[in-house]
Amino acid sequence: MPKILERLVSQIEAQGVPKAKAYAVATSQLQAHGILKKGTVELTTKGEVRNEMTASERAKDRASKASGRPVGDLKYSPKTNRATVKKSAK
Repeated sequence: MPKILERLVSQIEAQGVPKAKAYAVATSQLQAHGILKKGTVELTTKGEVRNEMTASERAKDRASKASGRPVGDLKYSPKTNRATVKKSAK
């Protein structure tokens, strides 16, 4: 199982969802976002790239795309799994 899928399953389980349902939801979401090939748990090319990223790198990448800021302007919070703008970068 790809580590990006394992992480998403564990995050969904932490919200109180049973493992079987968490796995189904995670698989569905990753397939919808083009990380996994439809109907499988096999990574796409995009999925291979994201699977090699750390949680911090993925969060900074998402925030960078949403805000238009460079990745270097962002800091990661593992508590919230979000990246925000550094105070020094404002």
